[in-house]
Amino acid sequence: MRKFFDAILYLIVFIVIQFFITYAVLAVCAVTEGVGNAVRSLMSGEGLTTDQTIVVQVISGIITLVLFFSLKWCRVSRAYLRSKPYGVLFWASVAVLGTVIPSEVFVELVPLPDLTGETLGAILGSRWGYLVICIFAPLVEEVVFRGAILRVLLEGSSRHWVPIAISAVLFALVHANPAQMPHAFCIGLLLGWMYYRTGSIIPGIMLHWVNNTLSYVVYNVFPQYQDAKVVELFGGNMLKVSLAVVFSLFIFVPAVYQLHLRMRKVEED
Repeated sequence: MRKFFDAILYLIVFIVIQFFITYAVLAVCAVTEGVGNAVRSLMSGEGLTTDQTIVVQVISGIITLVLFFSLKWCRVSRAYLRSKPYGVLFWASVAVLGTVIPSEVFVELVPLPDLTGETLGAILGSRWGYLVICIFAPLVEEVVFRGAILRVLLEGSSRHWVPIAISAVLFALVHANPAQMPHAFCIGLLLGWMYYRTGSIIPGIMLHWVNNTLSYVVYNVFPQYQDAKVVELFGGNMLKVSLAVVFSLFIFVPAVYQLHLRMRKVEED
């Protein structure tokens, strides 16, 4: 039970940092732009601008990393990198490629409210979008949800899939966007399993980075596909969509099997 409360503490601290920095940025804006403008922005529902949101994410990310590392909530060791886990990192990257189409098809078949789609799109389209979405997000979220939360949950449980599932649920909920939650939960299960098998957040950071980078590339390099549905990409032919899902599984399943063969824990320094 103590381990569970530790995990909840880590989650609360992570969320509180986000809120604190958000309101700190709003306070600075109130001073520089005038209290009236800041209040009107909040009352109208506009909230933070894209640049302000990016500032919040960067500052809160840095504070989170410093806090979690300095308090040793997430343990750091170079041992895993020294083991040269190139195969694990490669197959982790391949595995996430196999999740893209099935995830998109699921979202289209089970439409859920997209509460933060516009904000995410604005960040992806910003010049600093890659830094926030593809660098800070994978690093910070792996430190918090696998390096801290899942670590203590695993220490307090003899059935590893229970802590992995709990951490995946928390990971999905913290996104605060129903449209993202199914994919976040499934990826959270995969990330949790990888952490359990390796005892390191490095493979998870790689998978997380590739996952987010795919979104960034599609948004910026192929803007014509931003709002396109999978069925539209295949000319409205559901048979082709089904074959695409099957082909994705032919990528995902062998990649997971290769991870199963290659992943192992390494003695710490």
